[in-house]
Amino acid sequence: MYAAMQQLTDGRRKQGTRYPLALVLSYVLLAKAAGATSLQAISEWIRLRAHWLQEMLPGVGESFPCAATSSKVLRAVDAEQVNAVLMSLLTRVQAAEREAGQQQHIAVDGKTLRGTQHHVAEDQKKVHQITMYEVHTGVILKEQVVQEKEGEQRRIGELLQPQWVKGRIVSADALHTHASVCSRIVASAGDYVLFAKGNQPTLQEDLQLFFSEPSTDCRDWREGETLDKGHGRKEVRTLVASTELNDFLGESGQGWPRSFASDAESPKRCIARRSGCMG
Repeated sequence: MYAAMQQLTDGRRKQGTRYPLALVLSYVLLAKAAGATSLQAISEWIRLRAHWLQEMLPGVGESFPCAATSSKVLRAVDAEQVNAVLMSLLTRVQAAEREAGQQQHIAVDGKTLRGTQHHVAEDQKKVHQITMYEVHTGVILKEQVVQEKEGEQRRIGELLQPQWVKGRIVSADALHTHASVCSRIVASAGDYVLFAKGNQPTLQEDLQLFFSEPSTDCRDWREGETLDKGHGRKEVRTLVASTELNDFLGESGQGWPRSFASDAESPKRCIARRSGCMG
């Protein structure tokens, strides 16, 4: 972690700088990981573990930064750069433990953070955040805060970059089922699985029409079936997929890129580039 923090740009003036940026941030991150929730608590945590920190981190002297110094350091760094460095570090750490194929499926999901630990001010506003993560490992690849008066659609483009999407399958809520999102994923050399629901009524109707009136030649059609048991009930779901949707939807002029698949039995309808479908 200390080595990763050395990659950051120090926005402070060199004159009067007492503690290296990487060292102060390492203190803060370790204290936060241990449960410290304020700068004063972080300073106290550092003071109580002075000998351990001197053994574990390079360049640690006899004195340690106070809460005011930590505050000045945090104001001088670029939060986006810190997040990017930490994400890269955690991804590298997790990479050694992954099995083949675990990185292929990534999901985009939005959540509202409300402060459930009761250590924030009562008048603090909730924060909505959109996150991209690996489904099988839980590793967060990228996250973005959504401002109060803007939607997830305006931020998702910042997540769909080649360094995250290339060679992977992206799934997301029906909220993001738009031709522009699909095109961006394809441009980043990725694939996608998205649901067509009420927010895309024309697309949903076209999918229903296509599968309700199958062509006489169904050699390109593929079927699969899943069986789930639980909560006292049995659910059988049949999946039907066909790349013929590429031409069918292309004729409708909607501009959806590449091939599609559809869930024929579920009330939802999903679209996916290339083969396969997740209902």
